[in-house]
Amino acid sequence: MAFVTLDTKKLKLNFDYLNTLFKKNSIEWSVVSKMLSGNKLFLTELLKFDIKQVCDSRTSNLKEIKSINPKIETIYIKPPAKRAIPSVIKYADISMNTEIETINLLSKEAKKQNKIHKIIISIELGELREGVLGEDFIDFYESVFKFENIEVVGIGTNLSCLYGVLPNHDKLIQLSLYEQLIEAKFNKQIPYVSGGSSVTIPLIFQNLLPRGINHFRVGETLFLGTDVYNNTKFKKMHSNVFMLYTEIIELIEKPIVPMGEMGTNVEGDNFEFDQTDIGETSYRAIIDLGLLDAETDHLQLSDKTLKFAGASSDMIVIDLGENKKKYKVGDLIEIKMDYMGTLRIMNSKYIEKKIKNAS
Repeated sequence: MAFVTLDTKKLKLNFDYLNTLFKKNSIEWSVVSKMLSGNKLFLTELLKFDIKQVCDSRTSNLKEIKSINPKIETIYIKPPAKRAIPSVIKYADISMNTEIETINLLSKEAKKQNKIHKIIISIELGELREGVLGEDFIDFYESVFKFENIEVVGIGTNLSCLYGVLPNHDKLIQLSLYEQLIEAKFNKQIPYVSGGSSVTIPLIFQNLLPRGINHFRVGETLFLGTDVYNNTKFKKMHSNVFMLYTEIIELIEKPIVPMGEMGTNVEGDNFEFDQTDIGETSYRAIIDLGLLDAETDHLQLSDKTLKFAGASSDMIVIDLGENKKKYKVGDLIEIKMDYMGTLRIMNSKYIEKKIKNAS
């Protein structure tokens, strides 16, 4: 059975690095935990750190977080669906919003549950995912005042996730200016200007982050050490907090070129092979992992002498060449994962989850 490990020692080092960076720059930050997919074993280890806020996009995950630590502040980080509103009020202390009707329903449900629900209003800055348009923002903000049991605690934005629009000084200055405008016009204090995410971190090192940006929501860089802006890794962070291990279930020397009339595979792909390879062979290993769990584009074999040869729903084939390292059936293959690879693996109920270096 394939399994994924979470190295809590390396994760703690990543956390301490970011925590020191943000404190030095007077920034509050919230850990985005959605990469853990609500896994209680992994969440329990994460919440041992000095974390003040946790963000997630699934109310079931926030419920799990609250069961582990009821005192931690939770943020629901996408506009709530109407049917999810009772759970959002119950398990999220804060939610991010862009629709008046949704806030109206949050208000009614918060009153019903006898709670004050906090919201961050998201503004559109060019990514064209969630966000109120700039020309509508003042009127939108003003209309929120009529709702009972609702407290606006922030203005925020999202960049990079949909089309890859990068944050820069000018865009974040816009966000900061909107916050100043709101405070001046309505005499209201807005504690959070939540303009930061993993992709925004390099702006801190470049001294390009406007001073008004005081809140970050960070997941990928914490867990993977990724410099999302430059598509590299931060040198002082660990990129192998997660590792995937999968067992060889068959290893046979076979022809390189398939035999028979060629059609499409399970994904609808067509393949062409170099006919000069007819008659040539290589050792091919099948591992107990498939497209149901992850796509090979998001996986990286730790052993650079190996390469992926193909994948189907439940099995992946690896080309071992001459098998100089003498792999055999039952051996484990170690695999690194990128962001999407980790998300898919963590969401697979067929992949066992294990802790490494438990605190």
